[in-house]
Amino acid sequence: MALFGAARQARRDDKELGKGIWRRTHDRFRRGLDRYHQVLEGVQDEELYGELLVIADELAALLPRVRAYCMAAHELHPSDGMDIPGGNLAAVHRCLSKAGNSLAAAAQAAAMIRLDPGHSDTPSSGSASVDNVRRRADIVIEDVADAQRYLETR
Repeated sequence: MALFGAARQARRDDKELGKGIWRRTHDRFRRGLDRYHQVLEGVQDEELYGELLVIADELAALLPRVRAYCMAAHELHPSDGMDIPGGNLAAVHRCLSKAGNSLAAAAQAAAMIRLDPGHSDTPSSGSASVDNVRRRADIVIEDVADAQRYLETR
């Protein structure tokens, strides 16, 4: 059944996001979110897991907004290629692309905490690393908000 569900979702994505730049932008964000959650699954320390989970929930809440912005941009400038449109839509793409990159960086920072064998021995080391993940997540949140502002001025 999952195979048919995936096929239906792919057709729906093709219709709503196209096969070009807006689909690619959305999918990049979703992959970064998936990567963050995969890292989270490997965290053994309960306190660290709780801190990273709060950030994961905030980032996951952005996915419907990112999808909506990509759908709106695709509606304004349908794309089946990799050409980035001009004007405010170029700014929307830049913000969402940057958000996807920052999300991947947040996942990488979370992975580095998990791989640091001394994070549980020195609380300041772990919290500083979580602060790094938080800063990167805040950039993602800001970039998504900027994309919305650019879409609204279109």
